Amino acid sequence: MNETASTISLHEQVYLALEDLKGVDICVLDVRSLTTITDYMVIVSGTSDRHVRALANSVMDTVCKFGIHPIGVEGEGEGEWILVDLQDVIVHVMQKTTREFYQLERLWDVKQIPDDPAASAGHH
Repeated sequence: MNETASTISLHEQVYLALEDLKGVDICVLDVRSLTTITDYMVIVSGTSDRHVRALANSVMDTVCKFGIHPIGVEGEGEGEWILVDLQDVIVHVMQKTTREFYQLERLWDVKQIPDDPAASAGHH
């Protein structure tokens, strides 16, 4: 799929980057009505510390192609939980056990955005 930044939103770019590297159980939450710190939270699991790092790097590489640079990245050393702050989208890449322990999805009382951003945007 050849999309441009103008036809696909940032959270959709993030989703597709994670999906491309086989991120597990990708969850996109629209938190605009609940907080002013960000518009979307994206939560995904990786299968190992290497996979978690690869997923986070894929997100950063993808958005950099569109001129967007993270304002912060935390947790790269351990690869257990990496947070990538893109301002409008905050990405949490976690190992499965860490994700199960913290259950971030339960902190936000919002519905998950449809899984396939291309389908919701009519790009299939």
